[in-house]
Amino acid sequence: MKRVYLETWGCQMNFHDSERVLGLLRQKGYVRVDDPREADVILFNTCSIREKAEHKFLSRLGRTKGLKKRNPSLKIAVLGCIAQQSGEKLKEKAPYVDYVIGPQNINRVGEALELEEGVLTDDNPEIALSDIPAYRESTVSAWVNIMYGCNNFCSYCIVPYTRGRERSRPAENIVREIEELVKNGYKEVTLLGQNVNSYSGNVTFPELLRMVNKIEGLERIRFVTSHPKDLGPELVQAMAECEKVCEHIHLPLQSGSDRILKLMNRKYTMEQYYEKIRMLRDAIPAIAITTDIIAGFPTERDEDHQATIEALKEIEFDGIFAFKYSKRPYTRASKMDGQLPEEVKAERLNQILRLQDEITERKNKLLKNTVQEVLVEGKNDSGQYTGRTRTNKIVNINKADGLTAGQIVKVLITEPHRHSLEGRLT
Repeated sequence: MKRVYLETWGCQMNFHDSERVLGLLRQKGYVRVDDPREADVILFNTCSIREKAEHKFLSRLGRTKGLKKRNPSLKIAVLGCIAQQSGEKLKEKAPYVDYVIGPQNINRVGEALELEEGVLTDDNPEIALSDIPAYRESTVSAWVNIMYGCNNFCSYCIVPYTRGRERSRPAENIVREIEELVKNGYKEVTLLGQNVNSYSGNVTFPELLRMVNKIEGLERIRFVTSHPKDLGPELVQAMAECEKVCEHIHLPLQSGSDRILKLMNRKYTMEQYYEKIRMLRDAIPAIAITTDIIAGFPTERDEDHQATIEALKEIEFDGIFAFKYSKRPYTRASKMDGQLPEEVKAERLNQILRLQDEITERKNKLLKNTVQEVLVEGKNDSGQYTGRTRTNKIVNINKADGLTAGQIVKVLITEPHRHSLEGRLT
């Protein structure tokens, strides 16, 4: 029996990659341990989307050097986007690292660990055709990859360089995986892709949603992430007509300024984005919309920042993920003139977050005394049963003994908070 320790940083895609790495290693006889000192192999699945995440990982990696010194047979592997970005250079910088494996090659982790050492960062088109087993911690909701890579080349984003070009899985493979999940008791799936709207695996993405919607026993369907430029009437219609597709969409805006959007290579204008929002809300009145915002992109002026503030006020998102602009290798934005001081980016980010907190809190208060359908996911740290509404809002359920994960219950919302709701069973 071999013991593996795994740490993961980053997005849902990375966390699902880790589930699949564990699935592959379990087939090889590995068991997961919670303490790196007990491991035969230490795996770090890394994120390089922002500089801060990269620095955190490098600091964490440095602390394993002592473990390797005390136990020379210990193997250390770096996976994910930093592995792809750095390749051989990572081994030169940290010679105690044995394996460097990019995200396009996670299906080869098992065979890689049978070698003394190695670097796997090659282009790997076969990954889209590989059915990779996953070891999932949740027994209720599952991530399911429908595609890999990205073709958009937004000027700030490193993903096309680390995850490669777009490759879609065959629709029948996706449906088969979800059918197997439902047999094993899963109630909800989240379809994953850097841009699900451009899925092209022998059917369109709206057609894939309709196929998944027909799977008996499945209760809910979610998907991330959508690119505004590819969101059209066919997808909105499918969302409205498929009863299992949840009333929530994550639609990254990034900036409210047309000038900045053009520099970002986002390929839409604010007028076009507003039209997408109107189309969604007309077809699905109860829809919750969340987004991403970047504060302090190169050359961003006060009026550009103010345009983002006005967009937040106008659209009233249910929630946002907002970050300071961060220089990333290979990207066009990293070479642009007009890089802003950290203090300016921080102040603009704080303004964005303060405004959105007010909007989110106000919108959540409107849910008081409403009844929401909640899929129970388990218990929180306080011992309450917790789950999510169809609009992806967290609900903590008071005095609800006897519930089980996977149940769908009706909950009267009694106390709305900024980041969650409280309620009782009806």
